[in-house]
Amino acid sequence: MKDSKHRLIIEQLDNKLKVYTPLLNITIPDKGWLHVIRKTYKMSLRQFGERLGVTPPAVEGYEKREKEGSITLKSLEEAGKALNMKLVYGFVPVDGSIEKTIEKRARALALEIVRATSNTMALEDQENTDKRLQKAIDEKTKEIVEEMPRYLWD
Repeated sequence: MKDSKHRLIIEQLDNKLKVYTPLLNITIPDKGWLHVIRKTYKMSLRQFGERLGVTPPAVEGYEKREKEGSITLKSLEEAGKALNMKLVYGFVPVDGSIEKTIEKRARALALEIVRATSNTMALEDQENTDKRLQKAIDEKTKEIVEEMPRYLWD
């Protein structure tokens, strides 16, 4: 990457997000965390509601919305406090790091560009070898990663 400041930003963010990587393997309980934690505490809907300052049916609503994935972060944070828990929120790059995500997208884009060029050359009876195509893809990938053009995410 030509922009050393941007490279540093990527490295710093990758380091911050790295702590969340082990969480990729954790599955959310079928009934949601709020329900499971409340049941583990042997806490009734009424008791949880009193701690939250809401009615038992409202607690059921919290648990239902969490299970459906429609609960707000603010509601989860409040419920967590009532359960003596802290909500932790973050993202984990599926490819392992932001840098790898950028490289993967750059390679896909480079492949499109090189294939288009190669198809044109083949029509003109100037077809490239697989080795030359791979080298061109590698070079174009590196170029795209270095430049980080805006069209990278189009």
